[in-house]
Amino acid sequence: MASFSFGAGNAGKLARIPLYAAGRLFTQFVPRTRDTWVFGSAAGLADGGWALWHEAVERHGVDATWLTATAAQAREARERGIPSVPRSSIRGLWRTARARVIVVTHGLGDANRYAVSGAFVVQLWHGIPLKRIGLDSPETLRSGFLPRSRAVRAFLRLMYRRTAAAIAVLPAASPLVRGRLESAFGLYDGQVVVTGEPRVDVLSTGTPASRREAGRAIIAAATGAPASASSDTRWVLYAPTWRDGDEDPSIPDAAQWRRIQQVLAQHDAVLLVRPHHLGAGRYAPPADVDRVRLMGSDVLADVTPALPGLDVLITDYSSLAYDAGLVPLPVLFLAPDLDAYAARRGFYGTYADVAGGDHATDWDAVCSQLDAVLGDPAAREARVDRSRRLSERVHAYRDGGNTARVYRAIRAGLATRSKGPA
Repeated sequence: MASFSFGAGNAGKLARIPLYAAGRLFTQFVPRTRDTWVFGSAAGLADGGWALWHEAVERHGVDATWLTATAAQAREARERGIPSVPRSSIRGLWRTARARVIVVTHGLGDANRYAVSGAFVVQLWHGIPLKRIGLDSPETLRSGFLPRSRAVRAFLRLMYRRTAAAIAVLPAASPLVRGRLESAFGLYDGQVVVTGEPRVDVLSTGTPASRREAGRAIIAAATGAPASASSDTRWVLYAPTWRDGDEDPSIPDAAQWRRIQQVLAQHDAVLLVRPHHLGAGRYAPPADVDRVRLMGSDVLADVTPALPGLDVLITDYSSLAYDAGLVPLPVLFLAPDLDAYAARRGFYGTYADVAGGDHATDWDAVCSQLDAVLGDPAAREARVDRSRRLSERVHAYRDGGNTARVYRAIRAGLATRSKGPA
């Protein structure tokens, strides 16, 4: 499993300053086209970027190219029949430099980072933040190069602000979330727009029954489960978030794996483990634990469409807790390192605002809660109601039209920019 930390990432950014300067100079001499777009995403051909691709390219005929980061992404693009070039290649540099619109979901590195200057940047982001992000979190400015230097941190803050200033459109799920994103990215002049997030439209289109059927089919395909089993088995997803390069403290020991197995067997359930794609640590249950399966991003890039097929979500600080409310889905919270995580990253509001006052600190407590949710309809409904109320606080739209609103916001921004100052 790949591991990434801000310390290593920021040290790399400092080392690449000459390349950023060269790229900025390069884009001064390369004219951008009138209406060509490029897309890139750390998640691959998935998430909000893929939703906006459908809206812009398939519905409105935009001339676009997907920037791939891996051979697997390039192969998937070919299979789907969409134009693509390697992000870090000369062609990727040229396409990014020529594009009028650049769409990313994580950072400018989703595109060719050296050719972004001067473009209309759409930052879709990849979830409603619970943990503090960007300028709101000291972790963002940590560097492996002179880690104690205030000057380095101040310079990184300046770099982050200048990078974020390139963003022209950043969708928010609600006014509450807009405030968090404005603060995190240092944007205060209308770039953050309340449109809803494109990546969750799939949770609001069709009927609940059709979404559940589609979700369970996705899970069955990703896990290799027989179709007959998928109609009866209850699926429980465990999705821990990133620990900034540290190992996940929630990895069960042998005794906990067996306790998990016991509860799952009692309720004919399967636990799907989805480690964060930038996380660290290995999930390896004992051989006699056969009701646990890995479902990482390598086998399922976008988990959002699968959420309606689940029966329970277990997480810690992941934005999936907010997405689950659109299903709605019962959520259990496992946070053994809450105090340390809060001190290092911090939260928007309090953790109890989202998780309630009964979050678990170990797998024994989670198993007791899971046993209740799978075995007691009243306990399940109480958790579903909590998810529903959380969703009402953070999602302004539940109509499946988020992506269309984002596209209209981009078009409006492009029209305003083309007119120039009054």
